[in-house]
Amino acid sequence: MSPDPAGQLRVEGLTVRYGRATALTDVTLTVPRGAVTAVVGPNGAGKSSLLLGIYGSVSATGTVQVDGEDMSRLKPIARARAGVAIVPQGRQLFPRLNVWDNLRVMAETLRLPGSSVDEAMDRFPILRARARFLAGVLSGGEQQMLVVSRALMGAPRVLLLDEMMTGLAPHVVQSLCATVASLADEGVAVLLAEPSIGAARSIITRGYVLIRGDVVASEEGGWALDSAYQSAMGVELDKTVAAEAAHPVPAVDPIP
Repeated sequence: MSPDPAGQLRVEGLTVRYGRATALTDVTLTVPRGAVTAVVGPNGAGKSSLLLGIYGSVSATGTVQVDGEDMSRLKPIARARAGVAIVPQGRQLFPRLNVWDNLRVMAETLRLPGSSVDEAMDRFPILRARARFLAGVLSGGEQQMLVVSRALMGAPRVLLLDEMMTGLAPHVVQSLCATVASLADEGVAVLLAEPSIGAARSIITRGYVLIRGDVVASEEGGWALDSAYQSAMGVELDKTVAAEAAHPVPAVDPIP
């Protein structure tokens, strides 16, 4: 399915602050349905703050629209019921509940029928095999599959993925990337945030480079985005080196 400009996530002027610290500054971006849009940037760039601001989990200024519907003032649960789903960094499962019960909690939260739990279990066959296992004893890949299945239970219009691939085995990453590409083909607006593009390069339709809370570049396609990211990181490195040259650290005598 080709990107649908009429059905999309639209973020305008999103700013996130934590006390006096600004994590995100006036970010504007578009995530079309039927496409995988990536936000790439180093640790501390503001990627998680961006996704949490879109989902409503952190206080933010600016506007968030889905298919033209303004969600800026809705609480996270209302956004979830309206079709915005998130796979958060760190997964945030209930480790002392089993796989089945983790999915059942989401079904009840979204007011879904009990059959939705069975449907979620079928997305990744390993989950059915692990149905009675505590979430806390699953492997990292199994936990990530569980979180993705949980996020998809409400048939979301928008899917936010925060560092989906970090620390996972290559075959798990490939499986998750295939799932994400399939969701985009089905018309979901996917926003993927990662510190590096890596294996997702081939599924990315378009994306943005986020550095220190600001969008510094946007490109079409994963390869062009990766190139823009490397260039932006080079510029940032040069700035750091120049700043250190202009303000050298004073020499300190060794401790006797």
